[in-house]
Amino acid sequence: MVQPQQHRIYILQFRKGEQEQEVSCKVSPPKGGRRVMYYYHDGGGGGRNGKPVQRRGFSLRRFFGLLLMSFMSVGTLFVAPMSLFSFVHFDDGGAASAAAAQRTRVAGATCSVMRSIGSLCCDRTSTRADICFARGDLRMHSASASFQLVSGNSTAVGKEVVEEEERIRPYTRKWEANVMATIDEVRLRRVSAGDAARCDVVHDVPAVLFSTGGFTGNVYHEFNDGILPLFVTAHHFRRRVVLVILEYHDWWITKYGDVISRLSAFPPIDFTADRRVHCFPEVIAGLRIHGELTVDPEKTPEGKSIRHFRRFLDDAYRGRIQYLQRLERRASRKRRGSKAKSAAIALPLAPSKHTSPDRPRLVIVSRTGSRVIENEADVAVLAAGVGFDVRVIRPERTTELCKIYRELNASDAMVGVHGAAMTHFLFMRPGKVFIQVVPLGTDWAAGAYYGEPAARLGLRYVGYKILPEESSLSRDYPTGDPVLTDPAGVAQRGWDVTKKVYLDRQNVRLDLARFREELVRAHQYLVAGAGAGQEEASEQSVHHFDQLTN
Repeated sequence: MVQPQQHRIYILQFRKGEQEQEVSCKVSPPKGGRRVMYYYHDGGGGGRNGKPVQRRGFSLRRFFGLLLMSFMSVGTLFVAPMSLFSFVHFDDGGAASAAAAQRTRVAGATCSVMRSIGSLCCDRTSTRADICFARGDLRMHSASASFQLVSGNSTAVGKEVVEEEERIRPYTRKWEANVMATIDEVRLRRVSAGDAARCDVVHDVPAVLFSTGGFTGNVYHEFNDGILPLFVTAHHFRRRVVLVILEYHDWWITKYGDVISRLSAFPPIDFTADRRVHCFPEVIAGLRIHGELTVDPEKTPEGKSIRHFRRFLDDAYRGRIQYLQRLERRASRKRRGSKAKSAAIALPLAPSKHTSPDRPRLVIVSRTGSRVIENEADVAVLAAGVGFDVRVIRPERTTELCKIYRELNASDAMVGVHGAAMTHFLFMRPGKVFIQVVPLGTDWAAGAYYGEPAARLGLRYVGYKILPEESSLSRDYPTGDPVLTDPAGVAQRGWDVTKKVYLDRQNVRLDLARFREELVRAHQYLVAGAGAGQEEASEQSVHHFDQLTN
């Protein structure tokens, strides 16, 4: 009988714009600075319980390896009988045993009794998101929108398997029934070996299941509901995890590919479209979320905070930024070489870091549509007069995220009107200044969604609350109208009214004299911080935010 072959598939990450090349399978790493992103075993069928059949020659090396594993297994029974989700993976820190204890913190009190293979438990105590954990022989069966947990003798009564099923919509806005109704539901159910689907692809790492549906398409929700919870849930696996995605979008993978590749060394799986049966030793369905654009170190396996996430973004975008810099240097050399022959306009380069601490860089994040700064050009001139090197950026849906990250990462101050684009404060370095213009009727949202998280990141946050006369609504409503004098009362009419009046129909025209005071204070803070050390100054940002809001 001919044995089916087992293939190892390598996928290389090519730089954007670089022509793909055919790469032969070699043991040595590929040249040219590219890196192997992920691989998996494609069994191609055959074998007991669907696992690929391999030719296995018995050797002294295999014998001693099995003997060593046996001793380790016996030792584990005595040393760590209480470990939870004790999937062992090897990393640079050598913390395999610590990883099990770390995951206990992630699982939460409601699932703390799970200690053995065959475990299935869901934690539904959070008002923000449910999360389910399963360990054992798990098989992804997208045709029935389920993961099958194959039961052993311990869960059977006679020959009948005890029926057990959990259902979950793996999205982090549990309290919003309308949006949750649009999220696909997945079942985790216990089945007997005879009823289990046959494995097509066998993984030796856990899977994390989540959805990119819901409010995906809005950068705030993409980070708050997806990227940050994914970091919280999966980062401690040190890339030894497979991401399984519901409502899979190619554009989302393209937009966040740099980030995803730092969380997983394996290809993401489109749960709906991939009809193969993927088998895992462990599945986490759903994501943990700690709050608005934040990471709570008390609730993460390794005590990670929002600043760790910020450094994680540095790592994710470093390679792409270096590549962009090489392209720009090449374009600059080409432009200089042809300058004498042509009067063509040069390709604009990204700004270099300012050379003088007396002229810190300020970025104005410009809006179109609603909540526009009507006198934006005057504000830019004003900031330059105060002593800033001013840049204006206008993020579009098609703007590569790395380029926005690069601009703000190199900036000292960011100015923008309340809205989803303020999420980009995450790209700034601790110790810098974030000035959010707060239109009428948006005080609470501006503080809760962006102000408080920015302060926790270590930014010096300034909420510039406009006066009624700085709002375009003052031209639409008479003086004394509740829309101008009592936004909180108007908001009690419901979210639809708030959105229609204050978000969709309001622009701002800043009082240059008032706003100049904030710019001067920001400039003085940055210039003083350049000598005293921005990291030390950033520690005062949370206290500064408290003073602003009291």
